[in-house]
Amino acid sequence: MTTFLLTGATGQIGWELARALLPLGRIVAPPRGRFDLAQPQTLGALVDAAKPDVIVNAAAYTAVDKAEEEEGLARTINADAPAELAAAARRANALLVHYSTDYVFDGRKPGVYAEHDATRPVSAYGRSKLAGEEAVRASGADYLTFRTSWIYAARGKNFFRTILRLAGEREELRIVADQFGAPTWARLVAEGTCLALQQDLARRRDGCFESGTFHLTAAGETSWHGFAQAVVSAARERGHTLKCRAVAQITTAEYPLPAARPANSRLSGAELARRYGLRMPAWDLCMELCLADFLGS
Repeated sequence: MTTFLLTGATGQIGWELARALLPLGRIVAPPRGRFDLAQPQTLGALVDAAKPDVIVNAAAYTAVDKAEEEEGLARTINADAPAELAAAARRANALLVHYSTDYVFDGRKPGVYAEHDATRPVSAYGRSKLAGEEAVRASGADYLTFRTSWIYAARGKNFFRTILRLAGEREELRIVADQFGAPTWARLVAEGTCLALQQDLARRRDGCFESGTFHLTAAGETSWHGFAQAVVSAARERGHTLKCRAVAQITTAEYPLPAARPANSRLSGAELARRYGLRMPAWDLCMELCLADFLGS
């Protein structure tokens, strides 16, 4: 039986992975207090004791704006810890699954980003995630890195839940309309990971596995404003009582934040389709399914 060591099992993607991975084997999901990525020097021995076949690292420092003040801590969790996990994976001949982000790009490209495009992060968070990618790649371990974007879920702290809360409290929402990407349901990431893993575990057994980085997002694109408008409209259609009467468009300049965001977060799914035959569903369809989960309908 395949043993999976899962970090970040209480996070948005980790929570979904803890369920999606169940048919594939045995899951070891230590609590954060016992498996703390802020203390990378402790991780190797813990991995060695768990004897995993696959390490799925769904834990990360994700406070994008706070990272501008805590870049050292962000780098410890997002780069130094994955480096330790990768070294342990190599010792154990285990496969490491790691997650990264659209924030490794500067967002200035006019079209969709491919995996081989130049990375130029414009924030401390983006720099820490890129450093994690590079550490995993340089480790010599077998790895899969999945870059994703605009993660949301029916649980946890995210844009989707914030919009539903604010729409119940305010008559007007003012949302940035000049940043574009693909809102991606955490469940889609977890299920896509599992479908890819089934194939790559077989490739490893056959001796033909190749490590790589892949973009794993929902299909299509929208702005934060478009996402918010779709969430509000869909919730109202389902009978959810909302105070909000209008979702207004604003620019990034009108909503300044400590960390710069990529204006273009669109990631190509062509490599994911080529290697795994996976074609991701549209972001708005996934949003409807997540909303049904959230509302219990």
